[in-house]
Amino acid sequence: MTSITTAPSTADAHKYGVLFVFAAGVLWSTVGLGIRLIEDAVVWQILLYRSISLSLFLYVLIRVRSGESPFVQIRRIGFPAIVAGLSLVAAYSGGIYAIQNTSVANAMLLFATAPFMAAVLGWIVLREPVRAATWIAIAVAIGGIAIMVADKSGNVVLRGSLAALGSAFGFAVFTVALRWGRTGEMLPAVFLSGLFAIVITSAICLGLGLSFVLSPSDAGIALGMGVFQVGAGLILYTLGSRSLPAAELALLSLAEVLLGPLWVWLFLGETASANTLIGGAVLLAAIAGNALSGKRRKPPPITAP
Repeated sequence: MTSITTAPSTADAHKYGVLFVFAAGVLWSTVGLGIRLIEDAVVWQILLYRSISLSLFLYVLIRVRSGESPFVQIRRIGFPAIVAGLSLVAAYSGGIYAIQNTSVANAMLLFATAPFMAAVLGWIVLREPVRAATWIAIAVAIGGIAIMVADKSGNVVLRGSLAALGSAFGFAVFTVALRWGRTGEMLPAVFLSGLFAIVITSAICLGLGLSFVLSPSDAGIALGMGVFQVGAGLILYTLGSRSLPAAELALLSLAEVLLGPLWVWLFLGETASANTLIGGAVLLAAIAGNALSGKRRKPPPITAP
């Protein structure tokens, strides 16, 4: 009797988990389109405005969801929360710079290397074992990256590709920091990253003489990204990831990578180079192969977006 009543609820949880995680990927995939629509603001101004709306949104969300201040949760996590927050600032900065200086397809595909970097960092820092299949997938992914950056002859475009890899590394550090802190709760660390970003980007804007006042269009897009892209995406991912194994999360995360270039192609006519498409296909095959090979294994304690 128990198995009959619990099976449908388990199936429903899985179904909604897939829906929520896929929806999170759809929201995150619009980041390239959002940044492309910004006309004048530079990376530090965009990140400042986005971090303000993200921090306010997450503060309210955490208070309503947990009944306690996010600062209490941050103190409970301790130093790993600080490392995670700072690493996200680096990831956000590199991500925005990359999209502004290389194609969205190139940037999004390189962002997708974050899980592989997290696996290597976890192995080095936390002594977490890495499966043989994952090492093979990492080698294949490196080959795909080499193909993608082979035609980036311009210094600006090459810097954009390197920034995308730096962004992926930042997300990898974020993932490992949460594992180090032995917490599955992402939102307090993301909230802290928003506060760090506000302080850091404000100082950089002052140092570079950048205006704190953006055009209504640029300000609206940047503020909206903080709530609807990053914030709402995190809520959906957090809700959905609890009922899904790591392999399915990895496969569903490909929606973000595949849809990001699609939006800028549909709305702005932006295309990708042949090397980006070929190397990207190799990279996606490595990610999918690694996920499928580990489908029967127990999921890791933390999976970052």
